[in-house]
Amino acid sequence: MAITNITFLLFVLLMGSSYAQLSTNFYSKTCPKVFSTVHSEVQSAVSKENRMGASLLRLHFHDCFVNGCDGSILLDDTSSFTGEKTSGPNNNSVRGFNVIDNIKKKVEAVCPGVVSCADIVAIAARDSVTLLGGPSWNVKVGRRDSKTASLSAANSGVIPPPTSTLSNLINRFRAVGLSAKDMVALSGSHTIGKARCTTFRARVHNETNIDSSFARARQGNCPLTAGSGDNNLAPLDIQSPTSFDNNYYKNLINKRGLLHSDQQLHSGGSTNSQVETYSRNANTFNSDFAAAMIKMGDISPLTGSNGEIRKNCRKPN
Repeated sequence: MAITNITFLLFVLLMGSSYAQLSTNFYSKTCPKVFSTVHSEVQSAVSKENRMGASLLRLHFHDCFVNGCDGSILLDDTSSFTGEKTSGPNNNSVRGFNVIDNIKKKVEAVCPGVVSCADIVAIAARDSVTLLGGPSWNVKVGRRDSKTASLSAANSGVIPPPTSTLSNLINRFRAVGLSAKDMVALSGSHTIGKARCTTFRARVHNETNIDSSFARARQGNCPLTAGSGDNNLAPLDIQSPTSFDNNYYKNLINKRGLLHSDQQLHSGGSTNSQVETYSRNANTFNSDFAAAMIKMGDISPLTGSNGEIRKNCRKPN
């Protein structure tokens, strides 16, 4: 019995070891200026284009949901693999790669060969949120970069599409260790950013659980005919599209969620009460969002001798 317990304890310790190797002070001696260097570049990018803050946040989400927070989303195609950039959830949609390149160059100048691209993405996501008025949190670092990427993994449905039902959203997040509560909090990312007409056309033209005036306004920029205005953009949060706040949840209560998957959070299901709580209490939302971002950053990181520290975020060493 004692041997069994020891074996189980070792198993638990091994399971948790990758998370244990991530820490907020991982670079305190090897690259003490990493956080200020990243912040300066993100601040510059967001000041030029507010939407970039949302794009950098989304980059972290789409990275972590496909084989963990390993920077794989940044890799260009090579002769040996097709990367994630042209996958359904990412093609003509995920952006901010040039900003990550700029940050990497600045970080390499300060401490070459030390900081991973995966960590840069995680830090940039936090800085984007705070620069747009949202909460801050201590980013755990120590991730290493993957040497490959997977188009098939990115296309496998692990990233929930904008047509998702509530159950699909809950299941997709649960599959990577995030709870329904985490999912609702992280969905608040849609308080910033924009979406393409292709992602909300069916909702604004065909659905009934939508405010009629809101639907009409969106239809004007997104015709029903496929191929017409496909890439036209609309803000995910109509009230304050460049401020990280709790208006996203107020919109849902008023049936003004832009995406089908957004409105699913407040359509008579199990998450209604959480949406209502966040709509009333911005502090609760901010606190839960920060906690959920830390959990998301813990999804299957490469640590220790796994992976590498890429010199160029777009290609393996």
